[in-house]
Amino acid sequence: MAAPKTKPKTAKKAPPAKAKSNEKALLLSTVVEHIDMTSFDARPIIDAMGKMSFTSRDTSRAAGIFNMMLNDSKCSNILTLAGSTSAGGCMQVYVDMVKYGMVDAIVSTGASIVDMDFFEALGFKHYQGSQFVDDTHLRKNYVDRIYDTYIDEEELQHCDKIICDIADNLKPGAYSSRAFIKEMGRWLKTRKNRKKESLVETCFDMDVPIFCPAFTDSSAGFGLVLHQVKNPKSHINIDSIADFRELTDIKIKAGTTGLMMIGGGVPKNFVQDTVVCAEILGVEAEMHKYAVQITVADVRDGACSSSTLKEANSWGKVETTYEQMVFAEASSVIPLIGSDAYHRGAWKKRKARKFSKMFD
Repeated sequence: MAAPKTKPKTAKKAPPAKAKSNEKALLLSTVVEHIDMTSFDARPIIDAMGKMSFTSRDTSRAAGIFNMMLNDSKCSNILTLAGSTSAGGCMQVYVDMVKYGMVDAIVSTGASIVDMDFFEALGFKHYQGSQFVDDTHLRKNYVDRIYDTYIDEEELQHCDKIICDIADNLKPGAYSSRAFIKEMGRWLKTRKNRKKESLVETCFDMDVPIFCPAFTDSSAGFGLVLHQVKNPKSHINIDSIADFRELTDIKIKAGTTGLMMIGGGVPKNFVQDTVVCAEILGVEAEMHKYAVQITVADVRDGACSSSTLKEANSWGKVETTYEQMVFAEASSVIPLIGSDAYHRGAWKKRKARKFSKMFD
């Protein structure tokens, strides 16, 4: 379904870099560096936090559940990503979770995959900034802000055009986001001037599928609109129903599953709903056995993104024996949980699921 045309056109080369104004150069002068969870051993602090209270104890218990997921030979693990931790310095954590076999599938916002990971795979960067800056000053310099992190809008628009180029070289038709993201990984494999070991490319290499059920709510959306305008009678479409069906197929095949959820939103609900979808299809699928959610959402307003894992149990989605909510900003927590799991080493005994091969 995702095979390129017999003789694909060569993707456009990046335009010559424009000299940044002094103001813009100053704004984009301090690069965000992604934390390496393998470079430090978080086991002692996770163990110590388990003897504390409040968020510390919750974090320690979440790390314990993640290690249970890795030690359970029957358990397939799904990572969900929402929010901007990838831009904020956690991108390498997620790459390493895939690289070291801790994650078997990913459900994400389009922004985390395209605007953040694929964007950096093209050689671009995110920059440290300030949430107290004058945003009209940023707009004047074509700098976009994610809280205290900056992105060069001109570089982001180049990313949009690359998405368009990739779509232009595919056979017209309907694609799941998984199928299209796989083609993004294939495209990266053919490029020399790129950042190696992006999440998209690593998942391509490891046959770990990435789903973005709201794919066009990202830089990809602009690129795909451009693609359809250029090719009004012969273009691709992103089929979100295919995403739902494919991820449900993975859930059915996997049996026992564990969730590591960063933030909430569409990715969280999408992956949980696979249990209900399987039931609608007449298949009795297990509720997700293990679940951790790291979020700053407030449950008091009844917001969907902040619905607790216990609430999900009432829908038949998540078991409550091994579940943990961690109310914390994820970039301060997930590096510790990831490092703890890496150094405990349960991942070394896990068998790769290679779920992407289900759809070849």
